[in-house]
Formats: sequence, C-alpha cells, structure tokens
Amino acid sequence: MNQNPHLRPSRTAVLLLNLGTPSAPTPKAVRSYLKEFLSDPRVVEIPRLIWWCILNGIILPIRSSASAKKYAAIWLPKLGSPLMHYSRLQAKDLALRFSNQGHEVVVDLAMRYGKPSTADVLGELRTLGVERLLLFPLYPQYSATTSASSFDEVFRVLRGWRNQPELRLIKHYHDHPAYIKALKDQVLSSWEKEGRPDFNAGARLVMSFHGLPKRNLIKGDPYHCECLKSGRLLGEALGLEVGQYLVTFQSRFGKAEWLKPYTATTIKILGQQQCPRVDVFCPGFPADCLETLEEIAIEGRATYLENGGKDFRYIPCLNSNPIWVDALYEIAQQHLSGWPLTVETDIELALRDQRAKAVESRAE
Repeated sequence: MNQNPHLRPSRTAVLLLNLGTPSAPTPKAVRSYLKEFLSDPRVVEIPRLIWWCILNGIILPIRSSASAKKYAAIWLPKLGSPLMHYSRLQAKDLALRFSNQGHEVVVDLAMRYGKPSTADVLGELRTLGVERLLLFPLYPQYSATTSASSFDEVFRVLRGWRNQPELRLIKHYHDHPAYIKALKDQVLSSWEKEGRPDFNAGARLVMSFHGLPKRNLIKGDPYHCECLKSGRLLGEALGLEVGQYLVTFQSRFGKAEWLKPYTATTIKILGQQQCPRVDVFCPGFPADCLETLEEIAIEGRATYLENGGKDFRYIPCLNSNPIWVDALYEIAQQHLSGWPLTVETDIELALRDQRAKAVESRAE
C-alpha cells in the first residue's frame, strides 16, 4: 500500500445535507434528537442559560413522549423514518445519474442532527480521497436556521483537518427552473391520479412552508421572501390565478409571532367557508417527514373536516420523483462546473508522484 498521503486518487463529491430524524419513534430516541436540534443557537435565538432551563426543565420532559407518538403514526414499516428513507433514495438516485453520465462523483448524505452525522460522513469522504466537495442542502429556500446551520457544522468539522478539501456550497435554489419543474410535475402527477380541483368552483391549493419566528425576517433572513417567490412561480407554472393558490406557514412553536398566514388557521377558515376542496402541498420539503405526514396529512385533514370542509387532499413531497432527481443533477452540475468529474488513473497518479519527487530533489 502506498504510504504517501499525497499520492491517492483525487475525487469529487456531492454531499446532500438534511435536517435529521430520530433513530426510532420512541421517547428516548426523540428526546435525544430534540435536545440536539433545539440546542442549536441557529434554531433558537434565546440566551443560552434561560433556554437551557426551559429546554431541559419543560420542553424535553413533556414533548418527547408526545412527539414519539406522532412519529410512530408516520413511521414506515420495515423502512423506518420517511425523511431518512427518501433522503437516502435521493442520494442513491443522484449517484446513479452521475454514473450513467460517465462521471465518477461520490454522492453521500449527512444529517445536521442525529445519524448519519456530518462529522462521520465527512470522515468517510476523507478516507475515499475526496478533495473537492460540493455542499448541497436539501433546503430549497435559504434560512440561517437550516442551510447556515448545516454549513456551520461542516466548517466546524473541517476546522480540525490539516488537509482540507476544496469547498463549494449551494446557498439556495428556490427559483431554479429545474426545481419549479419538479414541483409542477409532482402536483400534476397527483392531480392525474386524484382528479384536478375545480378552481372555478372555489377549490384551493395551499402551499405550506415551514414557519419561522417573524423576528428572523426582521433581522434579515431571506427565507420568507424566497418561499413567496417559490409559491408564485409554482402557481404560474400550474396556470393558476392569484387567489386560487395560497402560500402559508406551518409548525409554529411557542407564543411569539411567526410568519403568516398560519397553515392551520388557513385550513380551518377554508373548512368554515365550506371550500369544496383543499389540496395541500409542501414545496419546501423535498422529502416527506413528520411535518408533512402528521401535521398536514393527518392533523390538517382533521382540522378541515371538523370545521365543515368536504374534500381534503394531501399531495406528497418530491420524494423519489425522477424529475426531482433530474433537478438535483442539473443544479449540482452547474455548481460543479470546472471540477474534474473522474478519478485519476494510475498513470496520472504516477506522474503526480514523479512531479512531487522532482520538487523534493530541487528543494534539497
């Protein structure tokens, strides 16, 4: 085995970054996940000492068991966490797409919280000889609470490396044509199976994005504006008029004001108005998860029906849609421009070794 640390195949990699998930739908596993997630100062911007007391004294003891029951309701038989399952499929399909195009690009998946951890995956990539790394967050709309936090963790890990890889990152792709095309295809595919809503009769498409405290917007986080643009572009792509689709925000936590309008309130009002049909789609979630399957498909449906609604349809997230994989590939390709997408051959490695020895000889 060659002992020269500089003489090894030089590889290019794409690292998909997602939020994370508990390892099991149990109070213990959920508590461990929530503690890591809610301890991130990017996620909760409250003075650390005050928040530590609230988190450990109130939230974790109460919320862990309640959240575990919700996770159990959406856990996939034999497959586990929906978020993990679909995120892994996306990584696998993207790797296959590169391979089919004749590119030798390593594609891997890391979670910001839980497993596989960012540190572990980066360590594996280093072992493979990855020297060019593209960070690809599975957050189409940028927020300091998601994309920036994932980047922070990568930077923290790389800070301990002597030989760091060349690094590029994708900040956002909320208005990328390939992303909008994938969203459109997902909605239309659902309508082909379920029937297209009669918007002239009052049906509505609700585009629900994850919410953030309003103070994040005031402090300069562009997330809100990017969600609105994604919603507008998708509405236009579907040929809908303003008013036939609504952009809302879900998953409000705590008493502070969050981005409005709230999804839960909107669904309730549509039910009370006896809106004939409501379709809900979550464009900001590339993979189905607790927030989409439990909060929308289960709780949202119940809220709508309890308030007089008649027909509620949940449109699944992009998940393993081939058009979405096409989008991942197209976006990655654009950001990989100029980087070699093949592994060095033995001859190239030998030539590199000769050049290194020549430099050493001149130095002597």
